[in-house]
Amino acid sequence: MTENNVQPEKQEAKNVFNKKVIIKGSLWFALITVATIAAVFFYNNTGDTVKALQHISYKYIAICFVMLFIDLMLGSWRNHIYVQKLAPGVSHWVSFRANVANMFMGAVTPAHGGAGPAQIFVYTSNGVKFVDAFAISLINMGATLIFMPLAGFVAIMLMDTTEVGSMVPAMLRYGFSFFLLFLLAFLLAFWKPLWVGMAIKKMAAGLSKIFPKRKEKLAKWADNSFQSISKYQQTCSVIIRQHPFLFPLSLVITTALYMNKYCMQWVILMGLGVHADLVQVISIQILIQFMIYFAPTPGGSGFAEGFISTLFGKIVPASLISIFTLLQRSFLLFFPAMVGAYVVITLLRRQTIKHS
Repeated sequence: MTENNVQPEKQEAKNVFNKKVIIKGSLWFALITVATIAAVFFYNNTGDTVKALQHISYKYIAICFVMLFIDLMLGSWRNHIYVQKLAPGVSHWVSFRANVANMFMGAVTPAHGGAGPAQIFVYTSNGVKFVDAFAISLINMGATLIFMPLAGFVAIMLMDTTEVGSMVPAMLRYGFSFFLLFLLAFLLAFWKPLWVGMAIKKMAAGLSKIFPKRKEKLAKWADNSFQSISKYQQTCSVIIRQHPFLFPLSLVITTALYMNKYCMQWVILMGLGVHADLVQVISIQILIQFMIYFAPTPGGSGFAEGFISTLFGKIVPASLISIFTLLQRSFLLFFPAMVGAYVVITLLRRQTIKHS
């Protein structure tokens, strides 16, 4: 691959770190989150919420911080098992920063739209080829696309969904539809790239008839997409053939990663003095994460807090639900996003110094 091919792809990733995009996404994320948690607080306020803060067991909160560290390490190792084969000189610290940058940009963009490009940018800035960084992102996305629907199905089988209201089944259908759509696209692009490429060309041809002035741009987009799909499919195939044990290992790490996240909710409940069934807690959290993964708001804000209060409200007292919601979101998203924000700000500062 020539430098001319690499540079535009790297530049596309840099656009994700546009200050206006980050500021706008962060503001919307903060406003929606604060408003929703405030609504949960006032709706469930029994007068005992403030008193309940005095009974938090900080031993369990400390355990949550340990589990948070494990979460960040598992997330980085899920990528680094590939990096250490494709770019042996790149340290695990780079994978750690790539992971938290991914989490931050996923928090401030709808449907995690900025997460992947952020991770790729960190890698390409530290010596990993763009095609390799993109392939790693695709392969691990495949692992997530396989794990999440299976976990969601198991959760539905184990969880009592009779009192959760009509909104939850609707969001489940929404989540399943998006996961299955992305999984189908992933599998087709991997096993039948020519089919996907031809479908894109036919789509471009159809759109050209509707928008004749954009015919050349649409044709160029179709050709570039076809070449990109073929290139990344070949790269992913080579990685999997040369290191056949890595994808199964990625699935194991992905499972451990999400189970650690799910069990963290049970530890938070223990810290609040709520003794709940572990299986039920895991099932509820699986459904929540499954439903908000492709939510149209930054970081699933609004949807996440609403589903937490609705589903966990069955097992958490009203006086504790707002505190639990805040702690749950803090350990699953706010704290990792804060670490990621520091990484992104550092990257932006270096970028500014380089171009000044």
